[in-house]
Amino acid sequence: LDKHYWQGEAARCLPNETFEHSRTIRIGNKTVHLVWPGRGHTDGDLVALFEEDRTVHMGDLFFNRLYPNIDLESGGSVQRWGRTLDHVLALDFDRVIPGHGPLTDRERLGEFQAFVENLAAVGRAAAQQGWSLEETVERGALTADADFEPMSFGPIEGLNREFVIRRAWEEATGALGAARQCGPADIDAAMAHADTASPAIVGEEMRAVVAEIASDAYEGRGPGSAGDLKARQWIAARLAEVGIEPGGTEGYEQPFELVSVTTEFPDAWTFSTGYSAAPLSGFVASVANQRDRASLADAELIFVGYGIQAPEYDWDDYKGQDMGGKVLVMLNSDPHWDADLFAGEHRLYYGRWTYKYEMAARLGAAGAIIIHTDASAGYPWQVIETSLAGPRFELPHEGEPRLEVAAWLTETATGELLASAGHDLGALTEMAQNREFAPVALGIRTSLDLNGRLDRVGSANVIGVLPGSDERLRHEAVVVTAHHDHIGKAADAAGREDAAGGEDVAGGEDVIYNGALDNASGVAQVLSLAKALAALPEPPRRSIVFALVGAEEQGLLGSRYYARHPTFPAGRISANVNFDGASIWGEARDIIFIGLGKSSLDAVASNVACYFERTLKGDQFPDRGYFYRSDQFSFARIGVPGIYLDGGVEIIGRPEGWGRQRIDEYTANNYHQPSDELTDDWIFDGMVADTRFGLLATWLIAQADEMQAWNPGDEFAAARAAALDELPREQ
Repeated sequence: LDKHYWQGEAARCLPNETFEHSRTIRIGNKTVHLVWPGRGHTDGDLVALFEEDRTVHMGDLFFNRLYPNIDLESGGSVQRWGRTLDHVLALDFDRVIPGHGPLTDRERLGEFQAFVENLAAVGRAAAQQGWSLEETVERGALTADADFEPMSFGPIEGLNREFVIRRAWEEATGALGAARQCGPADIDAAMAHADTASPAIVGEEMRAVVAEIASDAYEGRGPGSAGDLKARQWIAARLAEVGIEPGGTEGYEQPFELVSVTTEFPDAWTFSTGYSAAPLSGFVASVANQRDRASLADAELIFVGYGIQAPEYDWDDYKGQDMGGKVLVMLNSDPHWDADLFAGEHRLYYGRWTYKYEMAARLGAAGAIIIHTDASAGYPWQVIETSLAGPRFELPHEGEPRLEVAAWLTETATGELLASAGHDLGALTEMAQNREFAPVALGIRTSLDLNGRLDRVGSANVIGVLPGSDERLRHEAVVVTAHHDHIGKAADAAGREDAAGGEDVAGGEDVIYNGALDNASGVAQVLSLAKALAALPEPPRRSIVFALVGAEEQGLLGSRYYARHPTFPAGRISANVNFDGASIWGEARDIIFIGLGKSSLDAVASNVACYFERTLKGDQFPDRGYFYRSDQFSFARIGVPGIYLDGGVEIIGRPEGWGRQRIDEYTANNYHQPSDELTDDWIFDGMVADTRFGLLATWLIAQADEMQAWNPGDEFAAARAAALDELPREQ
């Protein structure tokens, strides 16, 4: 309409209240739910659910036995209409008031959905086969032709078979043409084309992937195990099955060596004050020198606060003091109480345990003790126990500084140890929360001998590639990742293990860490995304690398190895799209982007969120440092920006806070536990929706004229600049 229309008296018709997804109102004794289910006739149609009458008013989203009006110019979509009706059919009603046609019921609405999905398929076929409009009208088989009648509608001469097929043809072929250009003005159309591959992403197929590799037959997919090899072979076969080419150094595999270190814990860890900590329940200590023995000989304990040197934040916990040969006791996390200090509640790499051990080693310390709290770690102590009580894996030593002993103490054990020397943990923690903090000699010394069993085992990243279609850009890549490994099997205290069934012979205890959510679900997402992209009539402009990496649970080792030996130069990898733990609780209104605010990928994710009518959010648990805990971090360290997609927390049809509660319960009860298994209550709708989101994000990154970049001043911007500088200059 003319922009001047909504003036004068007409202005009274403008809405005075708006909402995003739904709003409930009361009219007398009636409850009316107003719901925006998505695009169809236009992009703004609502449905009204009359709760007490179990009746829904569909408006122009439902033409009962009549060919519908599809207003592409106002945001309507043939391709999206069926999904929109999915959202309506999820509501609780019996009777249906259509926008046009007689009153009816759910069954008839379902028949209309089948009609629009059939119409959408005709449009996709036309685009993929290159049919003209005339050929599409002639060849397009609408299964419901006999049951639908034409109608007249205002200025439109007639809503009939030819009209709806033309609209389907215009949308699909227009999207294909725009996708080949993919300029900024054509983003919606380009995504509409990529979205034609979304039906290849199916919940039952993803369930089958999880059921397979998270079964007991794979014995928890521990690095270097028979289950690890079996999983890699199975995943490679699935990539080949859908037409993805081998992308590794040996077929579909990029092998790498791991050093396995199994530490034998002493009966107690005793300190000079007479205090002793018990193994597992009080401390975990590991041989960190990649030898079969590690020793601390009358080493002095020094409290070093957060153990951070960060000149850009004017922060130095060490103040130039000599740490050689000492055992450094340090807090987990990083300074977080001030938004202008570090990143406030958003944990940086400075707050990760890996940084703290690396820093202590660089300063010549003999050992380091990190104080565990559930809040600072983001997980309970049992995760430390299960992760470090068995074999711990590392990439082979390459000459970098190393500790003798890397340890954790529980908060309780630390408090008792400090109290035995007259110190208070709370007071020391308060002292550490200041730039002026300097290391505190605790007056405690310790000796400790650890024996370790060293083994060298092989694992591999599973890598496939879909070569790009653009002659120039095919030499650049988007790398899509998920880790295929988990923790493996654990013996009980007596060392008894049923190798066949995964239960302790005597007690029936489950000893297989199946890793269903973490991360068989991510593998399922990447395999589905690979199938969808391979099904497109023309591949994206850039090449797509599908990297199912290994040994993530041991410290991102597979992706770290890939980052050291990438199959495309780091300066030619536009971005990483990472999946690590899918949503199993249902479809969400929001979508979580771990890393939002760091790079040009913000715009990509924002466009896709708008297209899918989802609210884009950053990390919902910023204090847990998720950005540094999954494989996109390995890519960030070589300068590659990343999208780590996590399922939303606003689960459709659930009360506020329900989704966050499920995540907290999983973290407390199932994360890195044998109970992380596929169960009958898994809901795959959310996983499907999130994978389709990743599909379109990957597509846009692959199509863009320019590579993605970090925001100016980001902590990884310098690494990107260095990677670009290493590329050969074009002549």
